[in-house]
Amino acid sequence: MDYLLHILIVALIYGIFAISLNLELGYTGLYNFGHVAFFGIGAYTSALLGLSGLPVSLSMALGMAAAGVAGALLAIPALRLTGDFFGIATLVFAEMVRLFFVNERWLTKGPMGLPGIPRPSWIGEGIAGLPMFLLFCILLTLLVALTSRRLATSPFGRALKVVREDEYVAQALGKNVLSLKTRAIIFGSVLAGLAGCLWAHYISYISPSDFTLNETILVLLCVVLGGKGTNWGPVLGAFIIIFFQEALRFLPIPADFGRLVAPLQGMVYGFVLILIMLKRPEGIVSEYRGLRQC
Repeated sequence: MDYLLHILIVALIYGIFAISLNLELGYTGLYNFGHVAFFGIGAYTSALLGLSGLPVSLSMALGMAAAGVAGALLAIPALRLTGDFFGIATLVFAEMVRLFFVNERWLTKGPMGLPGIPRPSWIGEGIAGLPMFLLFCILLTLLVALTSRRLATSPFGRALKVVREDEYVAQALGKNVLSLKTRAIIFGSVLAGLAGCLWAHYISYISPSDFTLNETILVLLCVVLGGKGTNWGPVLGAFIIIFFQEALRFLPIPADFGRLVAPLQGMVYGFVLILIMLKRPEGIVSEYRGLRQC
C-alpha cells in the first residue's frame, strides 16, 4: 500500500511537470529541450531555503519565483532563435544549470547532493506522511490543471494556439508574438519549479543526477503520449509512463545485466516517442476530436 502511495505521488508530481511543458509545447509550439533546468532550479532553491530554516511554504514560493525568473532570462535571448536552434539553445541551458549544480559545491554540495530536505510541518516525515503528501499533491495537481484549462480558454491561450499554428498570422492579427512566447515560457517555468519543489520536499534528497536529459525526454514523452494541447492528456501520460517505469523494476532481470537497465530504459523511451510521433502524433487524448475540454 505504501509503495502504491509513493507511485501515485511521483505520478502527480510528473503530471504537474508535464502540464508545465504542455504550456510551451502543446499550446505555443515551443520545443523546450531544457525544461528540466527549471524543475531543478525550483528543487534546489526550495531545498536550500528549507534547509536554512525558512518555512517550507515560503521556500516553495521562492523556488517557483526563481524558476520563473530563470525562464524569463532564457526567453530573452533564446526566442531570437527559431526551430532547431531554439531547441539547441534550451538544451545547452539545461546542461549549464546541471553543471552549476555539480561544480558549485559550496552551495549545492556537488555530486553528493542535498540530504535532509524538510517536508511541510503539517505533513509527517517518512512513510507516515505519505497519505497527507498524496492529498497535498492531488490538490496542487487539480489547481494546476484547472489553471491551465482556464488559461487555454482565455484570449491569451487562444492567441498562443494561433502562434503555434502560424506566427505570421498572429502577427497579421496584431499579436506580439515575442511577448506571448516569453509569457508562455515564464508560466511553464514557474509550474516546472513547483514540480521541482514538490520533488525535493518529498524525496528529501536531491542531486544533479536527478536533472539530466533523461528527465526531459521522460516529461516530453508524457506530454506527447497523453496529448499535446489538451488539459488532462499530459497528466494521463505521466501516470502511464511512471507506472510503466515502476513495472520494469519487477522484471526478472539477471544481476549481471542490472547495469544495462537504465540505458535500455532510455532507448525504449526514445523508441516509443518516435513511434508515437509517427503513428499517433495527437496522443491518447486528441485536441481535435471534440475533446478540447480535456
